[in-house]
Amino acid sequence: MSRPLPPAARWLLHRAAGAVLVLWGAASLAFLVLHLVPGDPVTTLLGASATDSTALRAEIRREYRLDDPAAAQYAAFLARLATGELGDSYQQRQPVSVIIGEQLGHTAELALGALVLLVAGALLTATLTAGRGRRVRGLASGAELIAVSTPAFWLGIVLLTVFSFRLNVFPVAGAGDWRSLALPVVTLAVPFGSLLAQVLREGMESALHQPFALTARSRGLRPAALRLRHALRHAAVPAVTLSGWLAGGLLSGTVLVETVFARPGLGRVALDAVSGRDIPVVVGLVLLSAAVYLVVNALADLICLWADPRLRSPV
Repeated sequence: MSRPLPPAARWLLHRAAGAVLVLWGAASLAFLVLHLVPGDPVTTLLGASATDSTALRAEIRREYRLDDPAAAQYAAFLARLATGELGDSYQQRQPVSVIIGEQLGHTAELALGALVLLVAGALLTATLTAGRGRRVRGLASGAELIAVSTPAFWLGIVLLTVFSFRLNVFPVAGAGDWRSLALPVVTLAVPFGSLLAQVLREGMESALHQPFALTARSRGLRPAALRLRHALRHAAVPAVTLSGWLAGGLLSGTVLVETVFARPGLGRVALDAVSGRDIPVVVGLVLLSAAVYLVVNALADLICLWADPRLRSPV
């Protein structure tokens, strides 16, 4: 008899199988949308701004095998993606991988900066207000509710008006040094950080009323140490479960933020691709978003296993 796989190997196999299914589902959905769009699929692939010609139309029909049955087209589509071939953009006449690669750094810089700021702000706000008086918690919750409800584009315009046009502290547009990144990062981080702070504070409030917190207080543990060493760890699990949604929100938020601040990045690429019906670029961005979602959720599961030992039992 063969030995059973260790828990770590089973976890990796489970994650790998899930990743394959998610990427296959994203690719299949993109293929389905491509063929459900009304009108001639060649016209859809060309886009409104592309140069129309008989040779280009023939090239598109040959590449996407549009004269073949739908099942053959789907198989060819998946086979091309399995080899890492995303095709060429019919607007920019460049490989999709090159277009995404050129702009990925700008978006990653913006998203990671916002992630660091929102996590730091949420941790600081939650630890300072958890377990405090009702007035302090009410003020913090009210401010967070306003921040969560504020549209990102409106917040960005306000920050531009105050700090760029009037005070002339930060540049109006572009991507250069840290000064050009400051306002976009704040605009993207404030709504998500406020939501994360609410979840963290609720989790810490619940933990501070648990029996272990009473025992720690009776042993003379200081309130700050109780929050940081015990309550925060218990509150981390529900907060980390938001990571998948936060990752999707940050990626989608870059579209608005990069547009408001005229920054290069994948958000601008996605907006141009959708408005111009550049389907190969849209497919590449969908697959990239699915891959980011998978990585973030895998990391979130590992953090939850570290924070809560009860989740480490073999599956």
